[in-house]
Amino acid sequence: MRTHTSAVVIGGGLVGCSILYHLAKLGWTDAVLLERSELTSGSTWHAAANIHGLHDSTNISRLQHYTMNLYKELEAETGQGCGIFQPGSLYLAQTEAREHQLRLQAAKARRYGLNFAEISRDEAERLHPLVNFDGIRTIMFEPDGGNVDPSGVTHAYATGARRMGAEIHRFTPVTGTEAQPDGSWIVRTEKGDIHTRWVINAAGLWAREVAAMAGLALPLIPTEHQYFVTETIPEIAELGRRLPSVADRDGEYYLRQEGLGLLVGAYERNMKFWAEAGTPQGFGHELFEDDLERLEENVMRAINRVPVVGTAGIKRVINGPMIWSPDSAALFGPVPELRNYFCCNGIIPGFSQSGGLGKLAAEWIIEGESSLDMFAWDLARFGDWADKAFTRARVRDQYANRFKIHFPNEERAAGRPARTRPAYDCQKGLGAVFGMNFGWEHPLWFATGDEPKEETHGFTRQNWWGPVGREARMLRENAGIIDISNFARYEVRGPGAEDWLNRLLANRMPTQIGRSCLSPLIGKRGGVAGDFTVTRLAEDEFLMIGSGMAERFHQRFFAAVPLPEGTSFRSVTTEMAGFNVAGPKSRALLATCTDADLSTGAFPFMRSQRIKVAGVDVVALRVSFTGDLGWELHCAEADQLTLYRALIEAAPAFGAGPVGSRALGSLRIEKGYGSFTREYSPEYWPQESGLAGLIKLDKGDFLNRGAYLAVRDRPARDRLVQIAIEATIADASGGEPVFLPDGTPVGQVSSGAYGYSVGRSLALAYVKVGMASPGDRVHVAILGQMHEAEILTRPPFDPEGKRLRA
Repeated sequence: MRTHTSAVVIGGGLVGCSILYHLAKLGWTDAVLLERSELTSGSTWHAAANIHGLHDSTNISRLQHYTMNLYKELEAETGQGCGIFQPGSLYLAQTEAREHQLRLQAAKARRYGLNFAEISRDEAERLHPLVNFDGIRTIMFEPDGGNVDPSGVTHAYATGARRMGAEIHRFTPVTGTEAQPDGSWIVRTEKGDIHTRWVINAAGLWAREVAAMAGLALPLIPTEHQYFVTETIPEIAELGRRLPSVADRDGEYYLRQEGLGLLVGAYERNMKFWAEAGTPQGFGHELFEDDLERLEENVMRAINRVPVVGTAGIKRVINGPMIWSPDSAALFGPVPELRNYFCCNGIIPGFSQSGGLGKLAAEWIIEGESSLDMFAWDLARFGDWADKAFTRARVRDQYANRFKIHFPNEERAAGRPARTRPAYDCQKGLGAVFGMNFGWEHPLWFATGDEPKEETHGFTRQNWWGPVGREARMLRENAGIIDISNFARYEVRGPGAEDWLNRLLANRMPTQIGRSCLSPLIGKRGGVAGDFTVTRLAEDEFLMIGSGMAERFHQRFFAAVPLPEGTSFRSVTTEMAGFNVAGPKSRALLATCTDADLSTGAFPFMRSQRIKVAGVDVVALRVSFTGDLGWELHCAEADQLTLYRALIEAAPAFGAGPVGSRALGSLRIEKGYGSFTREYSPEYWPQESGLAGLIKLDKGDFLNRGAYLAVRDRPARDRLVQIAIEATIADASGGEPVFLPDGTPVGQVSSGAYGYSVGRSLALAYVKVGMASPGDRVHVAILGQMHEAEILTRPPFDPEGKRLRA
């Protein structure tokens, strides 16, 4: 066994072997994998091993298609059979909402040249004559769908990795992982220790136990999961060909051929946790006792759809464990608080994702960043607020609603509230409907009078569309008060504060007290890894404000730039709160609460001052994400409620009131402002995102300056544009493909909303340079259907910025 290596992968299941294979493929041929038992122990060996390509997230679809295409290459490369069956998959829609979802996925497939399209009932009956298609509104077919052999795929990855020089040690449990001062690790085993640069936790059911060795708590919990395989079904035996799988997610089961019978599985509402306190060390290839009664409702729906399920005998039942994250997506990426410790845990549809996860993990570890933006799966999306109680509640909800559609803007209630601010109860009394951002409850919109107190969900405009419009128009015409406490806030103090910020961020930092700037953060591949507002509060003190949901994500970048002697950097997000008071009457409203001079001459745009508002000490910034006249007021969290009550009491005299984040989203899209994780992403270069003008190369070195220089003079591939869409019952929300009128795909929506103050359905989108330009007509696939649209030449609201600077 090697004693020194570049990487140690802990866990010999499907994903661990894929990561090892891809590390070796990218050149780290000295990597080592350690498995406590036999390869495929844990969840891998008993998986149903279905494969499918389409996902609501575009990047996950790309990851899954890579995986599906990789298996045949693996077979050819290694000679190890993967047991690949690809008779295709039928996707059924019983409801209008599912029809919208499938049509949108089909439109995305056209955008990326993937094989997924609608077929007729006659064609579906030819493909699968055993299915009763009564009551089905829409049928989609994915020719490449199917299943693989769990053991075959895992051993193919292992064989390929070994051939490139990587080592695999079975029956070698890890007993400890110890961080070293230089960022490397000692991995301890009973067979000896390994000194490694990187530790990769791919331990599956034992991910929590492996993480605990490094002092890390992962939000994961296992459940039982059952499926059964029938005896031989004569109708299948007589066909002489393999049937496509059936994805009837409205029926809440999955079904495919297995041998000459059928495999049927379900995620039942009456789910069951397992090993909550910790996965037993001796567990391996065991199964639990059958409990098919829990699946009865789901199975009855399967029988209604495929009647032969009800007449076939049951050959075997598989009831085994799976381990889940709070949102059923992977916990993926380097741990921000540790150096060189990578996680890839909580994977549910592993056989659809193993190849892509392995590839992106290897890229991230070796090259410093994955080629696809994986923020939706980044483990940094959860903080320590995602405790055991939160995780348990969310996993219960995720499992029981596995096939429920995740609608745009949907906020599920399970496990909440996790974190609240002092103004929470007051906002609730004002009719606030809340969402969650990095654990924080924040108002989405406010119900008044007879307006609904709970929101509905769907792809079309929902019951909150009207109240949000009222708030947006109120702010544009008068003023509004928006809670921005969920923004991330950082304090930088000391003699080296300016120097450190200049070496971290791409813009030049303010040199005068009271000045502010906007600055991108550059990623390892030259893309936009973040955007921040930085304000100089004193000679040696700065306040930096960024994306709240990305606070833990950005820790990796902050840690990459050493702090100068005597300089401190810390998050003050939990210590501070704040509000944006914006709109044409915001100055008059604030003037009733402060003695500060708010005139443009005394308080210009992009300036800051320490002032008192309603007797509360605040840092006031003359900025507003609404694109309107406004101030951000940042105060101590303990003063939040006092400040809020004073602003709310002053508001009615000016026709103003509370405004939620849904209206803010509409207002910023009217102005064309981008947002991190939507428009601003490591996948897009600054010249594509419209941020190149904020990068000051003449100031000296800054984080990943070389990466930016490598792409600066390359022609932009895509360009961020604003689009007005002819839509009446639904608006774009993000992910909708953009096509030329002749059907040529040219881009994809990043954000969308109705612009209430301009009376148009709007979107921000990236389109291919040279294929679509401002002024061009395009089509946007809202609800999967083509909608006429136009790329705008300038923002429809205040294009010259006069209101912002008034």
